[in-house]
Amino acid sequence: MISLQGVTKYYPSKLGNQYIFKDLWFDIPEGQNIGLLGSNGAGKSTLFRMLAGSEYPNRGQIQTNLNLSWPVALATGIHPQMSGRENTRFIGRVNGVIDLDSYEQKVRDFSELGKRYDLPVRSYSSGMRARLAFACCISINFDIYLIDEALSVGDPKFKKKARESMIEKSKKANLIMVSHDIDEIRFFCDSAIVIDKGNLDFYNDLEEAISVYQGEHR
Repeated sequence: MISLQGVTKYYPSKLGNQYIFKDLWFDIPEGQNIGLLGSNGAGKSTLFRMLAGSEYPNRGQIQTNLNLSWPVALATGIHPQMSGRENTRFIGRVNGVIDLDSYEQKVRDFSELGKRYDLPVRSYSSGMRARLAFACCISINFDIYLIDEALSVGDPKFKKKARESMIEKSKKANLIMVSHDIDEIRFFCDSAIVIDKGNLDFYNDLEEAISVYQGEHR
């Protein structure tokens, strides 16, 4: 289980603090593939960053005994000045990968970057960065993968490959997914959390969640 305990998150602005969540208490159940539904600006990506530990609440805490991935998005966690190989080994060390050589080979094979694997990431196209970021994540065994629109980037061949890899991972792990593609949510998820005005509501029935979400955004 992932437990949000009195979580408050805001960003300072000229108009004062802009609150995303205020004194939020919520338990995200484990053992389910969960779609995260909410309008733009509702806090989906902010919640993802806090779950991954790349950003912290202003108050409160998030507790879990599960091993969560970082948010797998276009180029999350990739340093532009480092090469693909250097990024891979750095990410592997940070995430406790023991056999870095084997991990590096998996990432190189999956990302299909060829000789560009040893070039600085700043020289990559957005699609190449996406392939590297996704490969670095999918090559590590997590309890829960945080997927943030990751399956909507890249060329059709890579999209198919990424989708198949997530299907395989979902047999042994769980997903928490953000996607504007409701069909994709339906394919991968069996339940959902709807975020609205700083509140989180869990629905064990995915179709009920989708109905609520779509009803709020007509």
